[in-house]
Amino acid sequence: MTSTNDTTAAPERTPVVILFAETSGFTRTSEILEPSVVLARAAEFFGLVQAAVERHGGVVRNVLNDTMMASFVGAGDAQRAVEAAQDIQRDFTVIEESWQNDYGIRAAVAIGLHAGDAVIGNAGDLVPGQGLIFGDTVSVAERLLHRARAGEMVLSKKVMDALILSGFALEAEALPPLEMPRREAIRLFGVLRDTRLDFT
Repeated sequence: MTSTNDTTAAPERTPVVILFAETSGFTRTSEILEPSVVLARAAEFFGLVQAAVERHGGVVRNVLNDTMMASFVGAGDAQRAVEAAQDIQRDFTVIEESWQNDYGIRAAVAIGLHAGDAVIGNAGDLVPGQGLIFGDTVSVAERLLHRARAGEMVLSKKVMDALILSGFALEAEALPPLEMPRREAIRLFGVLRDTRLDFT
C-alpha cells in the first residue's frame, strides 16, 4: 500500500494509529559536533523513518528536533504501523554503528504507538500544504514514546488487540500501565532489548 497525500482532503475524524520515533542519545551528542554533521545525520534518520513509514502506507505528520510522528489509516493500520516500526529499528542498526564509529555518537531509536480516533485535515492559509492531525490519540502516543527506552518499542493495548485480531504475531511484554488523571489506566506492552541501553 502506498501513502496518500491528504493535505487537500476535507477534514475528518477517523480511526488512526500514531507512531512516534525518536533518536535517543543523538541530541546530547549533537551539541559537540559541527552543525553540518548534525544536520546530515538528522537527515539520515529522517529519511530512514520516512521511507519505512511510506513503504507501509503511512504519512509523516511532524518533525521536531530528533522526533518524527507518523499516522496510519485504513485496513491493517496497526499491523502496518508495527511493521514500519520494526523496519525503523532494523535499518537504524546500520546507522547506529556508523555514527558511533565515525562520530562517537551513541544512539538508538525509541518508538511509541497508540490507536484511536483523531481529526485529520489541512491548515489552510496558516501553513499551506501542511496536513495536520489532532486528538487525544496523538497525545497518548507521545507519552508512550517517553516510556520507551533507547532501542525499544512501547505499544498500547489497543494496538496489541488490533494485531491479535489480524493474526499478526508480536512478542511483547506487559509493562506497568500509563496512569493519567480522570481516566482509566492504559495498559502497555513493550518490545524490549535484551540489554537495555542508557545514553544519559
